Amino acid sequence: MTIQGNIIDIENRKIFFGSVTVTDGKITSIEAQAGTSKQYILPGFVDAHVHIESSMLIPSEFARLAVVHGTVATVSDPHEIANVLGIEGVHYMIENGEKVPFKFNFGAPSCVPATSFETAGAVIDVEGVRSLLEHPAILYLTEMMNYPGVLFDDAEVLAKIAAAKALGKPIDGHAPGLRGADAKKYAAAGISTDHECFSYEEAEEKLTYGMKILIREGSAAKNFDALIDLLPANADRMMFCSDDKHPDDLILGHINQLVARALAKGCDLFDVLLAACINPVKHYGLNVGLLQVGDPADFIVTEDLKDFAIKACYIDGLLVAEEGKTHLASVESTVINNFAIQEKSVQDFHLLAKTDHVQVIKAIDGEIVTESFVSTCQQAGTPAVSKVEKDILKMVVVNRYQDAPPAFAFIHNFNLKEGAIASCVGHDSHNIIAVGVDDESICKAVNLIIANRGGIAAVSSSQSQVLALPVAGIMTNQDGYQVAKQYAKIDQMVKKELGCSLTAPFMSLSFMALLVIPQLKLSDLGLFDGGSFKFTDLFVSAAD
Repeated sequence: MTIQGNIIDIENRKIFFGSVTVTDGKITSIEAQAGTSKQYILPGFVDAHVHIESSMLIPSEFARLAVVHGTVATVSDPHEIANVLGIEGVHYMIENGEKVPFKFNFGAPSCVPATSFETAGAVIDVEGVRSLLEHPAILYLTEMMNYPGVLFDDAEVLAKIAAAKALGKPIDGHAPGLRGADAKKYAAAGISTDHECFSYEEAEEKLTYGMKILIREGSAAKNFDALIDLLPANADRMMFCSDDKHPDDLILGHINQLVARALAKGCDLFDVLLAACINPVKHYGLNVGLLQVGDPADFIVTEDLKDFAIKACYIDGLLVAEEGKTHLASVESTVINNFAIQEKSVQDFHLLAKTDHVQVIKAIDGEIVTESFVSTCQQAGTPAVSKVEKDILKMVVVNRYQDAPPAFAFIHNFNLKEGAIASCVGHDSHNIIAVGVDDESICKAVNLIIANRGGIAAVSSSQSQVLALPVAGIMTNQDGYQVAKQYAKIDQMVKKELGCSLTAPFMSLSFMALLVIPQLKLSDLGLFDGGSFKFTDLFVSAAD
């Protein structure tokens, strides 16, 4: 196979007309020639940090959608399924991913469970991490979310880091807001990346400590605008990632969107493509071609260098997408899960106020960090309920692994006017999380999740919708394009009928249980202060 076009040589920073010849999946020649073309040939895009599970699709279905946008590979952290099913879940992701010609590159989850302040479905200890790192398909140690463990020299945390170092495998970071001496020590422990920076100054500082910075733009966390101005001076040490991408967003675009946005901001083409195509391959040692003779034939063809609409995408010389259509077929897959609770009653969600003031989580659209404030609630000894007129809504987390009383919080900025929403995608332990205007609605939404052994659900006075996620309670093995349509439908119900004002309600909801991201969050064991890294009281005095 020979393809002609304007060849983009990213590392040598030049574009020339020529031909690329592919034999048995490898590039066997690249020749400069006389001529002109309207199409450009360049290496494929790599998502440098993504949780496939957050697309709600199993890997083989994620690939079908991603290749349309020129993505040929991902650096995939499987800690979502690992928190549900442990090492078995990681092997499921590897095995399913190998059924399609897409280059998933999985890591060994470093924090299962993410913290000791929640109930997860599994534990992966030092020996488990070491065994995964020895697997040839495992290329790195995934994000070390337990940054306090690094800072305070926790023996188990340091042993996991040491295991990765001994095998020469990179270590990913996760330290939102960490600055100064703490950030310097975190980096010095061998942490090589961070995708959690939410300010220019934080990312700039971490670059000085030798870390590589990933510019993240996902369905919930959006840091592109805050960080993109760092690219021109640091192009060799930056990458693009989505982290978490819902299926309706994946239908619209992937890393190609960030490339187009960076160019629209005035960034240099070659700097942008270094971050999008080259840097992840070199940092993680991926078996992904860089459009060089002898490389795997992983490349894309586009007709413009502005919007980066993908004309064709090749992986190992195989045409996997063309003109907006995937060429990858759905594959047979099994269903594994870990779900063991009975339906709840409305009484389970009744809560008596202990004081007449309550700490409230303030969700921030486009961020996974939260703020907090204190608000009045009902009198002590009376039922504590949502105050819809003030947008202070009851939120619950329900243990999915064993029957137990729910944990409670109150949250602001969801703006529900009726009903409730619930999800079994609740980072990172994936217990059931729900928010609603009254206990009846919350109970109904939670029970829809239980009946389907995982999923997302929305209920109103007139209808109920549920998207079942039977694989680990967080994914489905159904056709990705149909899942995207189902998700878009329920998302629109939440926004139009229930009144939610958030850009991605279910994605935002899923992060309200992520304890390693400040400030206030809720686990199945109680309200948690991510700043002090300890539980805190829901009901407080007015002076607190």
